Amino acid sequence: MRLEDFNFDLPLELIAQHPAEERSASRMLHLDGRTGLIQDRQFRELVHHVQPNDVVVFNDTRVINARLFGAKDTGGQAELLIERVLDRQHALAQVRSSKRVREGSSIHLFGGMVARVVCREGEFYRLRFQSDLDLPAYLERHGSVPLPPYIEHLPSENDAQRYQTVYARMPGAVAAPTAGLHFDDAMLAHLEECGATLAYLTLHVGAGTFQPVRTDDPSEHRMHSEWFNVPEKTVLAIQSARRKGGRVLAIGTTTLRALESAAASGELQPGIAETNLFILPGYRFRVVERLLTNFHLPKSTLLMLVSAFAGMERVRAAYHHAIRARYRFFSYGDAMLLERQEQR
Repeated sequence: MRLEDFNFDLPLELIAQHPAEERSASRMLHLDGRTGLIQDRQFRELVHHVQPNDVVVFNDTRVINARLFGAKDTGGQAELLIERVLDRQHALAQVRSSKRVREGSSIHLFGGMVARVVCREGEFYRLRFQSDLDLPAYLERHGSVPLPPYIEHLPSENDAQRYQTVYARMPGAVAAPTAGLHFDDAMLAHLEECGATLAYLTLHVGAGTFQPVRTDDPSEHRMHSEWFNVPEKTVLAIQSARRKGGRVLAIGTTTLRALESAAASGELQPGIAETNLFILPGYRFRVVERLLTNFHLPKSTLLMLVSAFAGMERVRAAYHHAIRARYRFFSYGDAMLLERQEQR
């Protein structure tokens, strides 16, 4: 495998800049990884692909207002993108400025907040925030929605609502689990009416989800680490579905990574942990049989994951079909339902 194996040409006009007028109004490409069959569907037809005793697993992380703007001691402008809130005063963050920030320097933010640079940690800086407000409260009041870099407009009130799933409960993500953006309350109710069990876990999506692969050999890439929690209730729901002949449908790659990470020992286990699981073609899946996802960036780790799930050649053909059929790509784009290829 080489990085170029996961490249494709995408017309810029297919990158969705705004969500569909209604959450569940997107299109859905259905790819059967077992047969290679590609079908054009509407997202609302997802209910026809869910059977009684299936379990549908969602990531209930909530996106925080992780983007901040300020000025350095020197007067130069700085943009912060919080990667992870560590406690009420500390965070890991990306810092963009004309010159690299130095340890011990300060960034002055709106409302009297000061962020002091403690040290560099890999791709990020450890910052200490000093203010009358603790950091989570400050972000809620003064931060802005961390839209992905390929969305070109400034965040609006509509983005504050639509770049968040309707079932988001646990604050901590700096990027949305975008497959879940298609669901509204009516769709969730319809899934339960079909006899499916809805289950939830939490994986706080980090800014590293947009980190490019910089090595020609993808296996040399090192994934960023993300915090996740798989509750016992969710494990029991999956075990019950298995006994009854049901299947596991993961809503989004973050849900899939959390479940597969929790099953690294060979059996799905509840608990809280960190994961840097990098799924490449050849990976053997232990938990998930079906995956709902959006369309991903060329050469990205997420494209590699779906290629592992449904087959490299079949995913490549599906993406070419999606481009010809003018599907909308990336976070605000259309959906893709994948059936797992047979594992040897």
